[in-house]
Amino acid sequence: MAITDWPAEERPREKLLTKGSAALSDAELLAIFLRTGIQGKTAVDLSRDLLSGFGGLRQLLNASQLEFCAHKGLGPAKYSLLQAVLEMGRRHLFENVSRGDALTSPGETRQFLAAHLRDFAHEVFAALFLDQRHRVICYEELFSGTIDGASVHPREVVKKALSYNAAAIIFAHNHPSGVAEPSTADERITQRLKEALSLVDVRVLDHFVVGDDIVSFAERGLL
Repeated sequence: MAITDWPAEERPREKLLTKGSAALSDAELLAIFLRTGIQGKTAVDLSRDLLSGFGGLRQLLNASQLEFCAHKGLGPAKYSLLQAVLEMGRRHLFENVSRGDALTSPGETRQFLAAHLRDFAHEVFAALFLDQRHRVICYEELFSGTIDGASVHPREVVKKALSYNAAAIIFAHNHPSGVAEPSTADERITQRLKEALSLVDVRVLDHFVVGDDIVSFAERGLL
């Protein structure tokens, strides 16, 4: 049975318009993106097959072009559309943060950092540089390393902070393993950075570890 033959309240697009996007399952959201199914399968059926084949929505969204287009019903046009949608989402999050919401909306800060850092296959160390009113001046990925760690150089971080005339910094880095628990090395480098930056009157407000979850040093009392 085609989706157009379903009761209106069960059709993904109509359901989204009446109940909001949060009411839809991953398969229903993906079906709206795909728009059409393939012979013998509705868009929702195809979406369920794709989510099962990739292992979930996150894995599908992070698939390479070759992996994505290898599946029936997908191709370069849909891959390009998906990448455009993902990039718009990242830019939307940055606009929200850059308007000064980073500290008043910690949830948006977490979403922003997760969107930028969660899916790297190696560790990346980044910073949000803030002005005296805690508005974001710049987000920058400063160091990257292997899957086991990134070499973070306090002197370079201090130079960056001074170049941006930053008054405060929020640090973040990812754990490719998905386990967001801070390591002893994470705690040590955070203290070194805090001490180095205090010499030039730049405050470290937080350090987030991004994995499948996000851990805040400030909330843990580690700063």
